[in-house]
Amino acid sequence: MSSAPTTSHPDSFKSKSTLKSGSTTVNLFRLKALEGTDVNLARLPFSLRILLENLLRHEDGRTVTADDIKFLAAWDPKAEPSREIAYMPARVLMQDFTGVPAVVDLAAMRDAMLALGGNPERINPLQPAELVIDHSVQVDEFGTVRAYDMNAALEFQRNRERYAFLKWGQTAFRNFSAVPPGMGICHQVNLEYLARVVFTTQPDAAGNVYAYPDTLVGTDSHTTMINGLGVLGWGVGGIEAEAAMLGQPVSMLVPQVVGFKLTGKLKEGTTATDLVLTVTEALRKLGVVGKFVEFYGPGIAELPLADRATIANMAPEYGATCGIFPVDAETLRYLRLTGRTEEQIALVEAYYKEQGLFHTTDAAEAEYSATIALDLATVEPSVAGPKRPQDRVPLSKAGASFKEQLPALLGPNANSQTVRQLVRWEGEGGHTSATGDVASAIGAPAPVVGAPVVAVATLEAEGGGVATLEAPAVSIKSRFGVDPDPYLGHGSIVIAAITSCTNTSNPYVMIAAGLLAKKAVEKGLKTPPWVKTSLAPGSRVVTDYYVKSGLMPYLDALRFQIVGYGCTTCIGNSGPLPTDVSKSIEDHGLVAVSVLSGNRNFEGRISPEVRANYLMSPPLVVAYALAGHIGHNFDTEPLGKGKDGKPVFLKDIWPTQQEVSETVGSSIDSDMFRHEYSTVSLGDQNWQNLKFPAGNTYGWEADSTYIRKAPYFDGMKAQPEPVEDIHGARVLAVLGDSVTTDHISPAGSIKLNGPAGKYLTDHGVKPADFNSYGSRRGNHEVMVRGTFANVRLRNRLAPGTEGGVTRLLPDDKPMSIYDASVEYAKRGTPLAILAGKEYGSGSSRDWAAKGPRLLGIRFVIAESYERIHRSNLVGMGILPLQFLPGQNVESLHLTGEEVFALGETPGQLKAMLDSKFANGKTLTVFAESDKGKTTEFSVTVRIDTPQEILYYQNGGILQYVLRQLAAKG
Repeated sequence: MSSAPTTSHPDSFKSKSTLKSGSTTVNLFRLKALEGTDVNLARLPFSLRILLENLLRHEDGRTVTADDIKFLAAWDPKAEPSREIAYMPARVLMQDFTGVPAVVDLAAMRDAMLALGGNPERINPLQPAELVIDHSVQVDEFGTVRAYDMNAALEFQRNRERYAFLKWGQTAFRNFSAVPPGMGICHQVNLEYLARVVFTTQPDAAGNVYAYPDTLVGTDSHTTMINGLGVLGWGVGGIEAEAAMLGQPVSMLVPQVVGFKLTGKLKEGTTATDLVLTVTEALRKLGVVGKFVEFYGPGIAELPLADRATIANMAPEYGATCGIFPVDAETLRYLRLTGRTEEQIALVEAYYKEQGLFHTTDAAEAEYSATIALDLATVEPSVAGPKRPQDRVPLSKAGASFKEQLPALLGPNANSQTVRQLVRWEGEGGHTSATGDVASAIGAPAPVVGAPVVAVATLEAEGGGVATLEAPAVSIKSRFGVDPDPYLGHGSIVIAAITSCTNTSNPYVMIAAGLLAKKAVEKGLKTPPWVKTSLAPGSRVVTDYYVKSGLMPYLDALRFQIVGYGCTTCIGNSGPLPTDVSKSIEDHGLVAVSVLSGNRNFEGRISPEVRANYLMSPPLVVAYALAGHIGHNFDTEPLGKGKDGKPVFLKDIWPTQQEVSETVGSSIDSDMFRHEYSTVSLGDQNWQNLKFPAGNTYGWEADSTYIRKAPYFDGMKAQPEPVEDIHGARVLAVLGDSVTTDHISPAGSIKLNGPAGKYLTDHGVKPADFNSYGSRRGNHEVMVRGTFANVRLRNRLAPGTEGGVTRLLPDDKPMSIYDASVEYAKRGTPLAILAGKEYGSGSSRDWAAKGPRLLGIRFVIAESYERIHRSNLVGMGILPLQFLPGQNVESLHLTGEEVFALGETPGQLKAMLDSKFANGKTLTVFAESDKGKTTEFSVTVRIDTPQEILYYQNGGILQYVLRQLAAKG
């Protein structure tokens, strides 16, 4: 199935028509054809009207029926989701962390197709698949003029093999394109360049061109950022995305839609970040998991599109499938600003108006499943932390909140008997850069000499190439002559990052950060040397307007040099801390802090050495970098003394809304976007010169530690084996609430003494060349060893520990989760996970499902699931089960030491699935203790749609797709 209608389209509602826009005539399926006595389209939320058009266009009598269309047109806003529909997005968006394993899987599917006697070239994306390489740059060098060049060179050196593989994919697969590294993050490139808003097909045999709404699924949960442009899209697992690329519809239940009414206008001193943290907190309290959120009301007219995109970006943080704004005049203004053609803008306006999808101030309010309201004038400056994006704290209470949270954040080396106070840091020339009483710090009062210095490698051209580099590991003492140890304490800020994604698409908050930096430098303020500063724009256009506005030198002066154009700190690519800062944190068990303008701050995500992480606006990141401590009270404590000797407070350097608006207006124009995106696909000289293998199947390298053939199709037969009973299962981990995909999926740095580190050293890789888990997602051997290896994971089977450890049962032997899985596999023991609420929340990481599958996990029992992760578990052939309401591990007195079996009778699970209806069905679980006591309880089977049943019966979604394609010859 493609986004264009099939030749057998029955057109039951006689909706096919034409639309003239300028000199172009396009075909469309007119929503107004559905209007009648039973259908009032104006009452439908805009997001559901887009879904309705999708069904209308893809009607075929089988996958999409006339009854499906009628059901959605008569949507009951109060009904619980129960009806499955087949949604076909227009395109798929990927970033390279998830894109590499997707291309690996496609390459492995070509090999498997060949083994099944089929044509490997049948394996191609059938929908446009667009990949942006943005997740591989790491902040190794910072605070210097060569930070960008050093980090870019290191990125290319580390990832050359992965990048060559992606270039092979770009030539081997039809309908697949890649944006090279260093061009920006996928969400901002999508917003500024890739999004069409209205999609058009190539002319068919009869010369017909079809127009339809631009829709997508993406392999990053923050795909929802595009909702700010009125484009319907959300994040799915890489597994689902691969199926969508291969022509499989996304099976979904018709959702409930929560209407979020905005009124008023943001007051002076507040930003879009403060607004989105307020929205996130409110929607988390309301509960919108699995629902659409749609923004409406007079307040949306007050929000520039960049602010809308900031709110839409964080839909995963407030738990919604999407957070969409309607297309309106502001959408057209933004398309014009970002250099889209006048013909495309005219088509967008004509199409959306014709379809009743264009929002105006006098538009009737739709009906919603529930509503919530916010007066923008009530928003106040805020941060969120220390470990969840929904935990908003008013800026004025941030210090007190940290102090309250501190006991729960302490590390194992903390010594609460030894206390020291930081009075102030004296910068160069005796100028006070940070001052004030800092919260109690734990550790020895005597200074500790910094660790030995590893010199920063220099960049040298060798025959036009790049010199071999080593990641810099510097000390503060060597660079600044200051030993940080006497100054660092609990709450000290060691990372301050204006990072990609949420905020760097928003010129208002970026300009605000630059203006604040300008005023700070003019006053004479400096950043304490132990703060690792970084600026990682999501688009090269950011640099253009920073240069044009004259603000770049001031950010440079505060050491906020550009470190790269990609996802960095927010995804764990924050790079190493200075050696003596790391030593101080380790020696004294300090709860160090990061401040960042991203959207995720889960435990262990930003840096394994940083225990408290706070989200905030870019100008606040700069302010906290100057303060050096999360306990700083901006109302009562100065940031330092100015050149005139007088104290400087935050209010003295905070830019006004008028200053920000005037600078934005004079510094940004459409030529910047047209210029930067005219060459976006070319890449730099390194990319252009990159050699890659040819052929329609990939030549796997036996000794590669980056790219290995995916094992999911090994020994696969043309027909699936019957679903087997599961008995004799052991629990690999017992986990609590809010276990995120960051806890499950390998992410961040690879530890030398862990299973993945041992694998790499056994294969001749030096620790300096380990790179990150994200960069090695194309190698399942590394990834399975890093599954459940997060340094903050707490497994109740191994009490008193943190990290990927468990006990092998019944031996009662402590070992790593990976090593235990290997031993269980030798014994033929199936494995399980027990968990609490919101299991699998966070980013849409496919390896959070692939890794458990390769560990031998057959089922998970949790109190509740995050939407994408539950779907991904099914997509990898893992059975998601849910405790009944009111029941959990504690109430059932489960320890995880029991032996588990599913089903009252043999074949019960198979029979349930063969009936093609599993959603809501219960299954009996038997848990037998080592003393012979059996606990019997029921669980809900969370295979939610008939399509998911087919995936599970085939052992996974990829196996199902491959069998379908192979059967066609």
